[in-house]
Amino acid sequence: MPSALYSRDILRLAASIPHLATLERPDARVEKRAPLCGSRVAVAVALDSVGRLAALGQEVKACALGQASAALMGAHAVGRSAAELDHARAQLAAYLAGTRDDPGAWPGLAIFANARAYPARHGAILLPFEAAAEAAAAAAQSAAA
Repeated sequence: MPSALYSRDILRLAASIPHLATLERPDARVEKRAPLCGSRVAVAVALDSVGRLAALGQEVKACALGQASAALMGAHAVGRSAAELDHARAQLAAYLAGTRDDPGAWPGLAIFANARAYPARHGAILLPFEAAAEAAAAAAQSAAA
């Protein structure tokens, strides 16, 4: 595996994950696991009155790529809707799979360009976005009920 996969920028992100905490009263919490590598991410969210993320908590036990992804997701998730999070997840998945040439509008995701050649690493990269999108959707659905 080339050292470019675990570049200095990836390692810096992995060491700077925001919102590493549990929320006392989340509207929803989702835990996801990548079976190939064993990475695990749990995301708890609280929504504001218009359905956007007001608070985020993350528990991350993942490789450097999963940690870097959690850092990028966490840095820009507050203020986003469930639909925006799901859209970012879908764009990142398509980018990693090679069916999309760019990672979309979410800041910083181009850093995973070298990981596209390693499908076994895609699950760990997607975990934070999958957990956040699912948690936000569950919280929005619960609020609408």
